[in-house]
Amino acid sequence: MLRIGLTGGIGSGKSTVAGLLAARGARVVDADALAREVVAPGTPGLAAVAAEFGEGVLTADGALDRPALAALVFADPAARQRLDGLVHPLVRARAAELVAAAPPDAVVVQDVPLLVETGQAASYDLVLVVEADLATRLARLAERGVAEADARARISAQATDEQRRAVADVVLDNSGSLADLAAQVDRFWGERVAPAVR
Repeated sequence: MLRIGLTGGIGSGKSTVAGLLAARGARVVDADALAREVVAPGTPGLAAVAAEFGEGVLTADGALDRPALAALVFADPAARQRLDGLVHPLVRARAAELVAAAPPDAVVVQDVPLLVETGQAASYDLVLVVEADLATRLARLAERGVAEADARARISAQATDEQRRAVADVVLDNSGSLADLAAQVDRFWGERVAPAVR
């Protein structure tokens, strides 16, 4: 099994790269999707978050009110640490289950936005970092409806490009076109993945 840790800042295009790798046969384990799964209605994770942050982080129907929670934690590093302490262990446990279920010859890509911040780089055979310039990232986040001030706050709450590069085996630049990115993914697969799984 080849385990690849995929990371990059918000708006860098990690999900696009994950899709390109999945199209080549990789099994993608998406930490963001797992983070939603472990706080779904009725889960112990959601109960723990509500107990820590109050009923104000729940919607009327008992689901997690993500904007309300984001407003609390992105403005307060201590609150974000408390949230991470609740959710990250649950996400890691679920990811470990999914990796364990993969065939022994699989290429497993774990899409982990906070790979650097949580000190997980050494857990992978390869660390793949996706970067994009700040203007591109802000434009992508604006397309998703994220206000510029919120986008900048989220970007500044994450690791820097330099910190990600320090743990990267390969860096992909996603400031250009999808075709440019796909060509970089093809090169990465040919040079680093294919030889490792032969």
